[in-house]
Amino acid sequence: MHFDLLIRGGTAVLPWGMEQTAIGVRDGRIAAIGAAADATATEVIDATGLHVLPGLIDPHVHLRDPGDASIESIPSGTKAAILGGLTAVFDMPNTSPAITDTGRLEWKQDYAEHVAWCDMGLYVGGTKSNIPELAALETGRGVCAIKIFAGSSTGDLMVEDDEHLEMVMRAGRRRIAYHSEDEYRLQARKPMFKSGDPYRRHMEWRDEEAAFLGTRRLMALARATGRPAHILHVSTAQELDYLAAYRDLATCEVLVNHLTQWAPDVYDTLQGFGVMNPPIRGREHYEAAWAAIRNGMVDTIGSDHAPHPHAAKLKPWPDCPAGLTGVQTLVPIMLDHVNAGRLTLPRLVDLMSAGPARVYGAVAKGRLAMGYDADFTLVDMKRTRRIENDWIVTPCGWTPFAGKTVTGWPMATIIRGAVVMREDEVVGAPRGKLVTFR
Repeated sequence: MHFDLLIRGGTAVLPWGMEQTAIGVRDGRIAAIGAAADATATEVIDATGLHVLPGLIDPHVHLRDPGDASIESIPSGTKAAILGGLTAVFDMPNTSPAITDTGRLEWKQDYAEHVAWCDMGLYVGGTKSNIPELAALETGRGVCAIKIFAGSSTGDLMVEDDEHLEMVMRAGRRRIAYHSEDEYRLQARKPMFKSGDPYRRHMEWRDEEAAFLGTRRLMALARATGRPAHILHVSTAQELDYLAAYRDLATCEVLVNHLTQWAPDVYDTLQGFGVMNPPIRGREHYEAAWAAIRNGMVDTIGSDHAPHPHAAKLKPWPDCPAGLTGVQTLVPIMLDHVNAGRLTLPRLVDLMSAGPARVYGAVAKGRLAMGYDADFTLVDMKRTRRIENDWIVTPCGWTPFAGKTVTGWPMATIIRGAVVMREDEVVGAPRGKLVTFR
């Protein structure tokens, strides 16, 4: 048999286990798993010594487009994604202007398919004024979900009260993604703090109860309406325990930062470059996040890539903006966790490929199986590298993981059968498409 692409010699992470096998690709889709020894191909990749993963997905990025391209854009952010071993990213709507109506969505749909280096899903922002349109917007081309900010973050999207949250839940049917912090508690506590306070006070202002209260309120409304929910960046032990009773309705995400850093060390070391929403918390919450990885509570892992200018992050708290870069470093950091024994490679694939596809309903993504898109992340689990700012292609030019040595590195990114990154080199031209969601 002849294929367009043949990947030989690698250890594939398949839904049923890890096997050394040959994978054949034809017309952008997986055409054979276990291709015969005499099979031929237009292009052959020798993956000996590498693991072949289904294309990894970052379901939580802020590419700031439309916005300020000197900070981030779809072209630069998706280039960072493929350099980091990602084949798809799902981009948030709190841009300038925000993606909240048909006209802005159509602009972004067309623009993304001309300039993106990887495949993309698009969130649409829910507001109090666009609730009647949400049912139609959520089924738009490439739309992965409606995003609701129940607590304030970067941008001006907000649906904080129960009345409007319930109206959102009754408008449409697909799973809604939530930033879950209680806005009333955040505003009530804000006067307790002042400019120039230590950076660690960020986690005191946006405390555990602000997150837990937000999630309790959302779950009560989800139960009343029957609307599925995806709680983004869960950051507390309390939420992870509580959500176990809502698995019929709720899925959840944990961020790589909450699995890698903890307070107060992160604030003492990184200062403003450790400030994000919800905050990085104490060691007990870090341990709870890993326990939830092990017991199956966590469905997806994301970076919450949210770049800001270097100079802005140097400002005193709380004047420094909340948000960290992460799309390019997500895969190396998580591979390092695999090598440290914190999770297995199949569990990583479940969280970073199958999980996002399952939660958001991505068609033909998330697994190595016949007929699925030929998306692959090839990784060298023995490669040791030091992450440095000069590797980062996001225009703001910094990473909170600068100086960190990791073991495990993405060696190639393949999207629909085309090699787009090989050994730190971008290959070809942008070929990203919008993901189809059911």
